Amino acid sequence: MSKREGEGYPRRMKTSQKTDDRDTGANLTSPVMAAFKVFQQELDTKHDKHERLVKLSRDITIESKRTIFLLHRVTSVPDVEEVLTEADLKLDGVRLNIRMIAEELRGEDLHQFHRAFTPGIQEYVEAVSFHHFIRHRTLISLEEINTKLVFVKEPEDTPESQQPMGTPQVLTFQVTPTDYLLGVADLTGELMRMCISSVGNGDMDTPFQVSMFLRQIHDGFSYIGNTGPYEVSKKLHTLRQSLSKVEDACYTLKVRGSEIPKHMLADVFSSRTAMMDQDEGMA
Repeated sequence: MSKREGEGYPRRMKTSQKTDDRDTGANLTSPVMAAFKVFQQELDTKHDKHERLVKLSRDITIESKRTIFLLHRVTSVPDVEEVLTEADLKLDGVRLNIRMIAEELRGEDLHQFHRAFTPGIQEYVEAVSFHHFIRHRTLISLEEINTKLVFVKEPEDTPESQQPMGTPQVLTFQVTPTDYLLGVADLTGELMRMCISSVGNGDMDTPFQVSMFLRQIHDGFSYIGNTGPYEVSKKLHTLRQSLSKVEDACYTLKVRGSEIPKHMLADVFSSRTAMMDQDEGMA
């Protein structure tokens, strides 16, 4: 017994004892407890769905990065179409995971779970836009991306209580404009790497094509400015860095291209890029 308890202060009740008294005093059959049981089930269901979407987003990110790494081989292989065909197969596998996301979001508010899968979708946009640029030298539109995200589920895969006999079920997933813009902003870094790699393999035309393309993307993002989403304005700085490095490579090719042997150009650009990164870090 402590001194305060001996002076007339009531003895403190142990936490476990108070908890037991509170639990035994609660009416488990009351409407309030029943309502909270329903809330508990709804939250558990939402959290489980959120975790499944996060896992699918990670799988999409991994496969999209593998596709991007594969596409970088186009600067060093004789048959570019073979690499693009292999990348098509990988992107089809990524779309299967996006289809699973569409199934999880059926009947749900997309914006409630958007943060769970947006990293994977941005990486997919980056991969598919990189693939499209290598093949067509243009920027893929948001409508073209969403057109490939319409999935048809066969009747035998659908419970009879949900669909009439013989009616296929259509699942759609729509990439949001914000995810599209963020994916395109990340694309600029991959184009900068492809530009440097192509020079090392003797391709003197790709850097100038990439430079013109990046200028157009930069102009488009400049029109958005600070009026767009916050994440887009953060990506604008990285976009300017990529454009600056590509323009520096084009300048070197124009001014000193005849002085430097082709097999040494990649080393020159790599060293200049490292110096630019160091200067930006000090600034």
